Amino acid sequence: MLAVGIVAAAGSGLRLGADAPKALVPLAGRPLVRWAVDTLRAGGAAEVVVAVPPAERAAFAAAVPGVRLVDGGASRTASVRAALTVVGPEVDAVLVHDAARPLTPPEVVARVLAALDQGAPAVVPVLPVVDTTVLVDDGGAVVDVVPRAPLRRVQTPQGFDRRTLVEAYAALADDADLTDDAAVVRAAGAPVATVAGDERAAKVTVPHDLAMAELQVRR
Repeated sequence: MLAVGIVAAAGSGLRLGADAPKALVPLAGRPLVRWAVDTLRAGGAAEVVVAVPPAERAAFAAAVPGVRLVDGGASRTASVRAALTVVGPEVDAVLVHDAARPLTPPEVVARVLAALDQGAPAVVPVLPVVDTTVLVDDGGAVVDVVPRAPLRRVQTPQGFDRRTLVEAYAALADDADLTDDAAVVRAAGAPVATVAGDERAAKVTVPHDLAMAELQVRR
């Protein structure tokens, strides 16, 4: 099975307190995007396409040499749509990964690919919800407790049969902005399977997240 990875890396670093795109922020001396690209390759992706801020192409070319770059859009959905245009029909599977999940183990990538190889049209890695989760009203008061048993936290990379993902994006409105690519294929009616995620695949969003990732790397 020929798999291509797409890394969504066009986001800003504002919440991380950075004056550069989040994907270029270093973790243990390597930019986040380089960690993501290396994970996809180690997990089985034959090629990786990175959606980047148009004004930062030179910086990304230096950060991930040998990787195909495309201009990302104003949203994650737009960036993935742009990256899909350069994925050829010879490709069997597409893995969509967040640059902000640098420590995702390659084993998670391999599990997603294995599920696709077994016939699933779409696959996401997930973790159980362990905290008590509640519903609140407009004033912030608790009105109900949500059962945790059926809840899952969704991670990346999310994997797709290439045709399923391409057709789902073709059916999606140009200005649509969904939270992830699993939502795109579900909107088109495709089922989404799950595999085990990993706590190390935590998302780097704020400075505390980056500090915790630094601690993990130093262990």
